[in-house]
Amino acid sequence: MRHRYTPGVAGEAFLTALRDRGVFLASTCEACSLTYVPARLFCERCFGELEADAEVGPEGTLVSTTVVHVDADGARLEHPVTAGLIRLDGASSALLHIILAVDEAPPAIGARVRADVRPRPERTGSILDVQGFRLVAGDPGAAS
Repeated sequence: MRHRYTPGVAGEAFLTALRDRGVFLASTCEACSLTYVPARLFCERCFGELEADAEVGPEGTLVSTTVVHVDADGARLEHPVTAGLIRLDGASSALLHIILAVDEAPPAIGARVRADVRPRPERTGSILDVQGFRLVAGDPGAAS
């Protein structure tokens, strides 16, 4: 699926931090006690102005999963992909991404995951600079 996405000022700061430093940049609303990732310029609850100045993750908790069997054009995938909503440590919102190295069943909700960020020379300033999230070794929540 081809499209053109304009990330905006805060989104650009998020993608630049991911590309240059391999970190997730967030915005915190002190009034609402919410931390948004990716970073945002305003709070979605109180509309207060925010700065893209907090780092969250790279580990987090799996909030939800789904197994994807078809691509964006409706063609069947050769191998199903597990997608997950991840609440990064320090964040209030969740980020959608691929869960890597999933065997048969999707990991359990509540499992701990860690971002697998590409090496610096391979990063381009895209959310795909994160290859996906891997289960944290030894986490009892990883078993389904």
